[in-house]
Amino acid sequence: MGIFEELQARGLIAQVTDNNEIRNLINSGGAKFYIGFDPTADSLHVGHFMALCLMKRLQMAGNRPIVLIGGGTGHVGDPSGRTDMRTMMTKDIIDHNCNCFKKQMEKFIEFGDDKAIMVNNADWLLKLNYVELLRDVGACFSVNNMLRAECYKQRMEKGLSFLEFNYMIMQAYDFYYLHQNYGCNMQFGGDDQWSNMLAGTELIRKKTGDDAYAMTITLLMNSEGKKMGKTAKGAVWLDPEKTSPFEFYQYWRNVDDADVMKCIKLLTFIPIEQIDEMSHWEDSRINEKKEILAFELTKMIHGDDEAQKAQAAAKALFGGNGDSENMPTVTLQNEDFEEDFINILDLLIKCGFSSSRGEAKRLIQQGGITVNDKLVADMQIKYSKSDINSGFKIKKGKKHFCKVTVG
Repeated sequence: MGIFEELQARGLIAQVTDNNEIRNLINSGGAKFYIGFDPTADSLHVGHFMALCLMKRLQMAGNRPIVLIGGGTGHVGDPSGRTDMRTMMTKDIIDHNCNCFKKQMEKFIEFGDDKAIMVNNADWLLKLNYVELLRDVGACFSVNNMLRAECYKQRMEKGLSFLEFNYMIMQAYDFYYLHQNYGCNMQFGGDDQWSNMLAGTELIRKKTGDDAYAMTITLLMNSEGKKMGKTAKGAVWLDPEKTSPFEFYQYWRNVDDADVMKCIKLLTFIPIEQIDEMSHWEDSRINEKKEILAFELTKMIHGDDEAQKAQAAAKALFGGNGDSENMPTVTLQNEDFEEDFINILDLLIKCGFSSSRGEAKRLIQQGGITVNDKLVADMQIKYSKSDINSGFKIKKGKKHFCKVTVG
């Protein structure tokens, strides 16, 4: 089985511009492909995870990745799949986010001579002369075709700014520039990027007469809301300072039953034959599948040691065994106490379970908080240092918890 056939078997391929040519290129290791990442935050999140996995799979098969950091397109903002305009970022924020992306990707993708390369489209987009761009590139685009593009449809209802309208041209120019300067012959991305990617292949063909190809991957997102990477607390980040290895593990451990095998196929590097065997396991083994998924992905991002710790912590909390040392922990200081006591509302804020005392009160009223497995009903209850030092765990709902200690 070639890498193209493996991608098909895993359900990764959504659309391609030329099935046979793309199959031949990537199966022979002849693809020099790029995937773009706009620096909208100071960390990658699990929404980027599939693209990173695809890049790694193709690199392992002998193809050469180009990681494109969108330091230039980040000044505009991608309107794809959005009903509102993105918040404008300053250059300093964009540059900081780009540097954070680089550090994270270097732990995942192999860079160096004849390996992956990393480029920043700020290096060419920010230097473009507007009139020259209009004459050189703008003439290759049909406004009628652009307005029919899927990436603009949601924005058209509320008003598509001219700033955002240019995003397709900028992304297409990226592909053209990489083709001319780096020999890039293929672009990969999520299936919400299809219109932009087609624009790039057409620009290359019109400007050079060369063939260029595009392939989109199936996203772990639904049409309503890009659910991948979202939890009650927000995005699930790859940065351990934003999402701890344990929280990352628990995110995958708690995926819906119906999505487990899909995630294992799309995201893990477990051989496809072994995955096919797992798909025939009895329903009673669903939790075993979830543990495999969570462990494999946590190991990929945070390493084997952190994955082992996260699994042990999960078993300690939910299985009644295992090592509790690696549970998420908040350490209180003397100044957090008033006359050696701390109120439950302040504790919930310290643990990150609520952002205000009002929200903390609502959690208690809704019966969502337990302390050491006992339901909390009194929002005036206080705990002493000795209470906390004797072993103290707060739980919100069924899946979020925190061990509290005193420093």
